[in-house]
Amino acid sequence: MDEQRLSSRELADLVNRAVGEITGRIGGLDDSSIRAWRSGRVRCPKRVQLHALELVSGLDASALGFVRRTRLPALTPHQEPPVERRTLLTAAVSAAAAVAGTSSSAPASPRRVSMADVARLRQRFTDIIASDHRHGGQTSIEREAARLAAEALTLQTSGAASQRVRTNIYATAASFMSSAMWAAIDGRRFGDARNHLRAAAELAELSADPAITFRIWSHAGTLFRYQGRSAEAAAANDVARGLSLTRRDPLFASLGLARHAAIHAAAGERQAAKRAFGQAQEAMARAGRGEVRPVWLTAFYDEAEIHSLALSAYLTLGDWATAEAHGHRCLAVLRPHMHRSRAITTARLARAQLEQGEAATAVATAMRVPADSAAHHPRVVGMLDAFGHRLTQIAPGSAHTASWQEFTTTKGHAQ
Repeated sequence: MDEQRLSSRELADLVNRAVGEITGRIGGLDDSSIRAWRSGRVRCPKRVQLHALELVSGLDASALGFVRRTRLPALTPHQEPPVERRTLLTAAVSAAAAVAGTSSSAPASPRRVSMADVARLRQRFTDIIASDHRHGGQTSIEREAARLAAEALTLQTSGAASQRVRTNIYATAASFMSSAMWAAIDGRRFGDARNHLRAAAELAELSADPAITFRIWSHAGTLFRYQGRSAEAAAANDVARGLSLTRRDPLFASLGLARHAAIHAAAGERQAAKRAFGQAQEAMARAGRGEVRPVWLTAFYDEAEIHSLALSAYLTLGDWATAEAHGHRCLAVLRPHMHRSRAITTARLARAQLEQGEAATAVATAMRVPADSAAHHPRVVGMLDAFGHRLTQIAPGSAHTASWQEFTTTKGHAQ
């Protein structure tokens, strides 16, 4: 509860929903029930409550501090046990998404949920986006996004609401889960990212919102690409590109094409990658500037992002000179708030220069990566580790290698 910032009432609501999944009837726990567990006044919850708590938290009874009275019955075939240990709220959001539509089973409440509640949640989503662009890949961002998704779903049972409000709440919850998913991808926590993908996809389907559906499956394509699963990456990205939204708005089409180009590169398809990048730039040129678009899209996707993806793609293909050219173009037009993107682009640019035999220039470029990203962002840390290893291979014993080693030691970049 402390880690996930849950009140006794919030945890009771989550366990009640999980009880509903097991028995078909929402549980009747309240905040006093949780306080009784925590104080030790109740030595162990009832069997079905303990079972529900285990499903929600991903922990067994002993890890939660309880001793089973008797052995719990096995899960029935339709109940899916956790494949991997999930964070509390990742599991909770998945459970909540499955039963949130049964709000009529919850106690009656005089409160009416409105679009004003949705607007407040969307402001929190804007804050998550800003934090991601500044820091990226951090578990704190992932957990906060998952917590806010659960908070959004709690609104579904907190009072009466119109269908429009309910679909917007689902879309907002899906947005938060897609950000949790992206933070896990960016931080190379791929198992957590897959769990978030399942929850986000369920919520997006409930919302029927094509924009957030696009974001989720486009992220899924990136997840599979990072894992070296090019066929699945292409299939996931095709789901995003196949939405009617991409035919209505060239900016969505452009992003889908640019990410598909990177997937082509990962599969070694040089000409297909080049063609897709060209199509992405053409689509961006057709995109109207006055269109109303989601904040997650407008906050990052522009010409700089196309060059960033091209830099990554041509590094994968071993076309170092073309990669370097895209790296310089990206940095030239990158917006000031894109701190994480600047660090990643600079690290990739250094690698492109190094592979062309320009050790001195490459080391100078690598030294421009901000210290915070170099020490704490998982992707950047990995890139700089690979850069140092490759530098040692290309120029062992050189003054440039010695300079880099001294720099990483004194600046704390070395991991």
